Order: sequence, then structure tokens, then C-alpha cells
Amino acid sequence: MADLDLLLEKTSRTFALSIPLLPEPTRREVMIAYLLFRIADTFEDSSSWPRESRIEALEQFCGLLQRADSPADAEHADHWASEAKRLAAYWAAETPVSDDGYRELLEDTPHVLDEYAGLNAEARALVCRHTVRTALGMAGFVSDTDDEGRLQLQSLKDLRDYCYVVAGIVGEMLTELFLLGRSSLAETAPFLRERSRAFGEGLQLVNILKDSATDIREGRAYIPAGVDRSEVFSVARRDLETASEYTLALQGAGAEEGLVAFNALPVRLAWATLDRVEREGPGAKISREEVWEIVADLHQSLESNRPAVVPPVSHATR
Repeated sequence: MADLDLLLEKTSRTFALSIPLLPEPTRREVMIAYLLFRIADTFEDSSSWPRESRIEALEQFCGLLQRADSPADAEHADHWASEAKRLAAYWAAETPVSDDGYRELLEDTPHVLDEYAGLNAEARALVCRHTVRTALGMAGFVSDTDDEGRLQLQSLKDLRDYCYVVAGIVGEMLTELFLLGRSSLAETAPFLRERSRAFGEGLQLVNILKDSATDIREGRAYIPAGVDRSEVFSVARRDLETASEYTLALQGAGAEEGLVAFNALPVRLAWATLDRVEREGPGAKISREEVWEIVADLHQSLESNRPAVVPPVSHATR
């Protein structure tokens, strides 16, 4: 787990704070799933890499995941491990990433896959199915890029379809992992499943609004030219309100404090970030001090049995 923790710290800010809050075995399952999704996302984001190379890497990655569930014998296991090492070495050398943490993650793909293969069968099947869905969905969007690797979404529907592929599916997967072995959540499961897609979409839209200027410079125009940013802000607010409902449902059903905190923290951070970006524009973000204030207030709320999330009045009443 120590190696995975280090990879998590080098490739994420929000999840490096929230994943350690989870109870086991969910913590381990979610950490491995996050790192797998991050590998796929690294291929998708490498816009200066030829389109065909990005699609091939995503498809090869899916193949490795799926073969981990194939009937195993010594020869099969050796071939799988050898192929994982070969592809990881190629990806680390060829994928044009500027972040050392992402390159290290690509180099350590065989280790992440070994840990993934060690998950219990039910969790592994969930992680595999949803990661493959996302990776193949990403390949579809990569195929829509131009010869210079630039992606231009054309409509609000395109934007929401993209958010579903890269984040809504994550929300669906996390929900199923939360429900594993927790019979106390069975009654609220339909409520959670109904809101899981919007939860992921909301977090992704906040990131897209925050990073839109950088994304455009790097060849990714997620906000369509004909869509007013205020419309995207409105969708993000509705989604975050749904994410708040999801989190409070977990809290009301008596889920472990760590499970509630894992969901509440990114929602609180997203609300604060959305408010800052709306006031100050793309590139604005909350400070490290503000992040720690939000973390401390969350823990105080949970210890005092107060609601884990409270949407800002200025947003909730609009």
C-alpha cells in the first residue's frame, strides 16, 4: 500500500486527501481504481501524441485489464506480466507527459495491475467493467480530434457526454464499490445509483470551468463555442446539489464516517472552487489554507453529527 500511496500523492491532490479517509477494503479498491483511471486519462490527455497511438494505448490497456480475469495458469500469468512490463516501458518512454508523477505512474503500471489482480473477484469485476467503459469512451473522443490532436466539443450534449465518460462512470463505479458488503445501505441504494452520474459530472464540470484557459492552450476545447459559460455553471450547480443529496443520504443511512467524509470533501472543495472561478474567472483556485480549513470544518461537522455538506445559500437559492 505504501507504493500506491506515493503514486496517489504524485498524481492527485483531491483524491490524495479523500481516499485515505475510506475504511478498508474500500480504501484499497478505490485507490487502485483511481490509479487505473489515471493511467487511461494520461493517454487521453497526451494531445501531442499521434491520435492512433493514443487510441492504441487505451485499447492495449483495456486488454491487460480484461486478461487479468482470464482463466489463469502459470504460463498465462507469466505472459500477462511480461506484456504489462513491455507496454509500461513503451508507454513511459513514448507518452508525451510533462508531469513526472504521471510518467512514474506509467512506469509502475505493472505494479498497479498486480494490485488490481489481487482484489477480490467481485470488486475486480466492477473496477474492470467501469475502467474499460471509460477507456474505450475516451478512445472515441480521441478519434474525434483533428490531425494536430485538438478536441473541440460542439454542444452542451457533447460536453455532458464527455463528462459521463470520464467522470459519470467513475461515480457509478464508486457507488457499486460502496455498496459491496454494506447491507445497511441496501435501502438507499436506488437513491445513490440515481445520483451517481450527476455527482461525477458536477466535479468534472468544475474542473473544466477552472482549467478552461489551460485546456484550450493544450488543444482541448471542452466548453463549446456556442454555449454560454453561465449555462455550464448552472449545470454544475445542479449537479453539486445532487452530489450533496447523495452524501447526506449516505450519512443518514449510517454509513461509516470515513465513507461519508470521502464523498463530502470533494463536494465541499468543488462548491468553494466553483464560487471562486465564477467570481475571478478561469485559473482561479482556492488556496492550500482554505483547503485545510474545509477539511477541518468537515471533521468537526462529522464529530458533532452535523450535516456533512451544506450547499452555499447564494447558490442553492438561485
